[in-house]
Amino acid sequence: MEGVTQREDAERAVLAGLSSRALPDDENSDDNTMDELEELLKTAGGTCIARVIQTRPSPDPKTFIGEGKALEIREFAKENDASLIVFDNDISPSQTRALEEATGVRVIDRSTLILDIFASRARTKEGKLQVEYAQYKYLLPRLTGMWQHLVRQTSSGGKSPIGTRGPGETQLETDRRHMRERLKKVGEELEKVKEVRANQRRRRQKTGIPLVAIVGYTNAGKSTLLNTLTGSRIEANDRLFDTLDPTTRLLKISDSQEIVLSDTVGFIKKLPHHLIEAFKATLEELTYADLLLHVVDLSNPEHRMQEEVVDKLVSELGAEKTPLIRVYNKCDRAPLDHYLNGRDSVLISAKTGAGLDLLKEKITAALSKTTHRVSFLLPYEASKVLDMLYSHADVKKAEYQDRGIQIEALCNGRVLDSIREWVK
Repeated sequence: MEGVTQREDAERAVLAGLSSRALPDDENSDDNTMDELEELLKTAGGTCIARVIQTRPSPDPKTFIGEGKALEIREFAKENDASLIVFDNDISPSQTRALEEATGVRVIDRSTLILDIFASRARTKEGKLQVEYAQYKYLLPRLTGMWQHLVRQTSSGGKSPIGTRGPGETQLETDRRHMRERLKKVGEELEKVKEVRANQRRRRQKTGIPLVAIVGYTNAGKSTLLNTLTGSRIEANDRLFDTLDPTTRLLKISDSQEIVLSDTVGFIKKLPHHLIEAFKATLEELTYADLLLHVVDLSNPEHRMQEEVVDKLVSELGAEKTPLIRVYNKCDRAPLDHYLNGRDSVLISAKTGAGLDLLKEKITAALSKTTHRVSFLLPYEASKVLDMLYSHADVKKAEYQDRGIQIEALCNGRVLDSIREWVK
């Protein structure tokens, strides 16, 4: 069992993982996924006292890692005052119960740990709702294990301790019903959040200002990039999931071009599906963006894997056709032998500002590819639209005629959407 550096004031935990040919490649544990799990634990306020990777042909149906390895961890945890075991893999409720019985300490998996971090990071009402929804979706099927230590009420006349007899609904059933009701209510509130975001999106589209969304693996430097570009002071620390609530800022990238720059929650390998579902109101902004900036931490030895994880999640969210620039960040801390500034990529350091002028040029060039030439008659009662066009499009002609203003202009997709009712 591999020992690691400890923090005196933190909850002490053993990290465990399984490597098995019966598991899909992206669900197996290895040194890299365990390194990431240790960082997640650190972010949550815990300290790792040991790591163990069990190798088996297939997961043990009862304890996932096998009873022998579970007892080995039990002895180590007891000798070293560990109060928690964190699994790198997702484990079932029944396996969690069996492991807690076998080891005598609390057991959680990677999904639970990520949910805990998200809960501590959420600041806005929207963020808290999204985390609560994801937690309920995750906890609902696990209620049986949480209530295994309670005596159920009975309605069949069976013997029950005094004070536990009731009309027939067990405590488990009561809590499950309450959780379903709360889940439904939170889901309805999230639908309202989606509608608010849709209204905000429609208002933004009418301005014609392009939306550029920053995506990337957690801790890739997205918030630092937004801060450096816009002069903002968004908290940007060297820890996982530091940004949870989305942030948008206006940025002028050239004399004639403004953009709305939006930061998003970081992605991670083995990101729980219920988290993606809960954060769809936020993440669906990617599908409406004019351009994505995929920030990659070039100094991370696993940056290629991280890049693939983000690409896969962007595709799952339906934004795979959105134009994208790969922004290779932290070039001041990484060897550059195999990386060149390409047509759709750029080397930068968000911390020092290196390469940001070139990034702005590439953003301008990428947005220009979505330019549309339009010719239409604008009614005089909608003449205010012409002011917007002068601000956010290249107006080639504005000729006043009897029935309205004949306009010819070059505009991006956002502006085109805002004038669609007049453009045939």
